[in-house]
Amino acid sequence: MATQIKLTYFPIIGLAEPIRFLLAYLGKEYEDFRFDRKDWPEIKKGTPWGKSPVLEIGGQKVTQSIAITRYLGKEAGLAGKDSWEDMRIDEIVGVIDDMRAEIANFHYDPDEVRKAGKLVPLVNEIVPFYMKKLDAHVKENNGFLANGKLSWADFYFSAISEYLSYMFRSDITDGYPNVKDLKMRIYALPAIKAWIDRRPANIYPTYPNL
Repeated sequence: MATQIKLTYFPIIGLAEPIRFLLAYLGKEYEDFRFDRKDWPEIKKGTPWGKSPVLEIGGQKVTQSIAITRYLGKEAGLAGKDSWEDMRIDEIVGVIDDMRAEIANFHYDPDEVRKAGKLVPLVNEIVPFYMKKLDAHVKENNGFLANGKLSWADFYFSAISEYLSYMFRSDITDGYPNVKDLKMRIYALPAIKAWIDRRPANIYPTYPNL
């Protein structure tokens, strides 16, 4: 009997999409449980660390989206050939997550005045700083994010880019051709294309300014 897999997360793309991409790439059948937000306080009690997404495999629950994505990437043969290459993958994913945290700091700020003040440096300085470097990095790495070859870092960025774009209020890859091309190549992989075609349609509204 196949090991039962369940992914628990909010009814959005968010931090769970890299996990979904890799589960699709691996051809794994799983329960994609998307709970109603009002149920989160109760569901939270049953999570290991009070966080989601939660991946449950064979009755064991784990959290931390990057750790889960790394595990699935290794299962899919998308890790480095040695510890050095693994570190370079971890490095670039850490950079992407740093950028995500900066964008989330703006997006989730409940104070509209303070939020407006964060938008200008985010648009003019912070995101361009990261994206220019990522774009150049992809160009220097044979079209990929690490080690000059396909890795789980490419899946991580491509999957989370929609969430970043939603929070940023425009397509995060616009103006960065190498990164955009990488994303499109990942999206064109048969297993990923099939997932995108069948995933729930009501994930995010269109970017607010498009």
